[in-house]
Amino acid sequence: MPGPRLTGLGTGLFAAAAMLLASGLALAAGSSVLVYGLLFLPVSVLTALWVRPADLFAAPVAVPIAFAVGLAPLAESEGGLAGHAVGVVTALAVHAGWLYAGTAVAVALVMARKVRMVRRRAAASARGKGRPPG
Repeated sequence: MPGPRLTGLGTGLFAAAAMLLASGLALAAGSSVLVYGLLFLPVSVLTALWVRPADLFAAPVAVPIAFAVGLAPLAESEGGLAGHAVGVVTALAVHAGWLYAGTAVAVALVMARKVRMVRRRAAASARGKGRPPG
């Protein structure tokens, strides 16, 4: 798979930065959570595809955190830090469908990559021992 190979930390930073950018685009579209959710899905895919094999399971962890980070500027608040925190939690609850969908996509891609890696290792091991793969 060509493309960047992000570490666990890089995966989190990429996803958070991308979702903050998505938040800005959603604000430009009139605080549209639909736009934000639609942008979250490709970020989830790219995060799962670009994480390096040693840090595969960082992607499903980073994606929901990035969703929450990017949702913070879109959340309605009634003033103060506590009010904004309540607004973020409410927005997370209301828009959980997007969060679950993006996280499920990331988990599915990471699991597929892991299965592929295990099969390649088994095939290479079988070839090294002189047995046919399978």
